[in-house]
Amino acid sequence: MEWNASVKKQIESRLMEKENSLAEYACNSAAAVRYHELPDDIRPNFSRDADKIIHSYCYSRYIDKTQAFYLVENDHITHRVLHVQLVAKIARTIGRFLNLNEDLIEAISLGHDVGHTPFGHDGEKIVSKFLQDCGDGIFEHNVQSFRLFNDLEAYGKGLNLTAQVLDGIICHNGEILKNEYGCNRSKTPEKLLEEYKNSLSGTLKSKEMVPMTLEGCVMRISDVIAYVGRDIEDAIILKLVKREDIPQEITKILGSKNSEIVNTLITDLVNNSLDKETLVFSPEVFDALNQLKDWNYKNIYLNPKKSTQDEKIKMMFRTVLEECFDELQSGVKKATGINHWCESLGEKYRETTSLPRIVADYVSGMTDDYLMNAYKEIVMPKSFGVSFDA
Repeated sequence: MEWNASVKKQIESRLMEKENSLAEYACNSAAAVRYHELPDDIRPNFSRDADKIIHSYCYSRYIDKTQAFYLVENDHITHRVLHVQLVAKIARTIGRFLNLNEDLIEAISLGHDVGHTPFGHDGEKIVSKFLQDCGDGIFEHNVQSFRLFNDLEAYGKGLNLTAQVLDGIICHNGEILKNEYGCNRSKTPEKLLEEYKNSLSGTLKSKEMVPMTLEGCVMRISDVIAYVGRDIEDAIILKLVKREDIPQEITKILGSKNSEIVNTLITDLVNNSLDKETLVFSPEVFDALNQLKDWNYKNIYLNPKKSTQDEKIKMMFRTVLEECFDELQSGVKKATGINHWCESLGEKYRETTSLPRIVADYVSGMTDDYLMNAYKEIVMPKSFGVSFDA
C-alpha cells in the first residue's frame, strides 16, 4: 500500500524537526552511511536498522543464550534476550536526557550481543582457543555480531546495516570500564571494514577500538550499567552471594540494589556529561563502579560454585567443534548439520571462508540447548528400536 502523499509529507516534516533539534554532538540520521543502497523508506535510517535487527534470525536466538549464569533452572535469572532489552532501555534513557539519537542507540543496543556463543564468555574463550589452535585468528563476540549482520544473515547476503550501527556494535566492550568515553568522528566506513578484518585476525583487539559516534559510547557504558547490578540480583537468587557481602564503601555511593545502582550511575553520568563531547562519571562514582565490577568478578563470575561443570562444558565444546571440522572436511552430512548450514550461505561463503572459521561461525551461533543436543547426538548411541529393520 502506498502512503497518502499529504500524510507522508507531514510525517517526514515532523521527523526532520525532531532530527534538527538533537544535540550538537548527536549523529543525525541523514548522516547514515550504508555499504549498499536501499530503496527509499519513510523510516529514518537508524530506526530502519533496529527493525532489521529484531526481525533477524540471530536476534531470535537470544531467547536461549546465556547471560552470566548457565545450567540453572530458574526463569527469573537473566538471559541474553533480557539483557539486551535492559541495555536498550538504559541507553535510550541516557540518550534522551543528553538529546542524542535514540534510534541509533536502540539499534546498536539490540544488536550488540548476537555474536555471543552458547554459555556466554566461557564459551567464547573455548571457540577462540579453537581458532588459535588452528592458526586462524581469534574469536570475540562483538566482532562476531558485526560479522553476522554484515556477512552471514539473510543466507550470506548480510542485512546492509548502516556503518554507524555496525560500528557501535563492534566497538562495544562491557568488559572494559573507562573514566571517559569519547568517539572518533573522523572514522570512515572504509576504516571500519579494515578494523573488522584486523579484529578477526587478532591484530586489533576490541578494547582498542573507539566508536565513531557518541551514541556508540552511550551504548558501551550502558552495557556495564545494565549488568553490574543485575548480576548481583541473580547471584543473590542463586545463593552465590548475600547483599550484605557488598563492601559498604561501594554501597554508600552506588546503593546495594540494582534499581539504586542503575539510578545512581545514570544520574551521575548525565550530570557530568550534559552538552559535552564525551561521557564521564564523577571521580567518586567511577571509583565505586570500578570497585563493584572487580568485586563481581571475584565473588560472582569466578565463584567456585559456578565453575563445577566447566571441564564438562569444555569437553562438550571441543567435541562439537572437532566433529563439525571433520564433517566439513569429509563433505559427508552427519550429526552436526554443519554442511547443510554451510550450503544455505551459498558458494561464495564456502569458497572465501576457512574451515575453522566456518566451524566457529556455526557453533557460536548455537543456543545453549542446541549445543548440548548436538553433543548428545554425537556421543550418545541411538536405539535400533524393536528390530534392525525398524
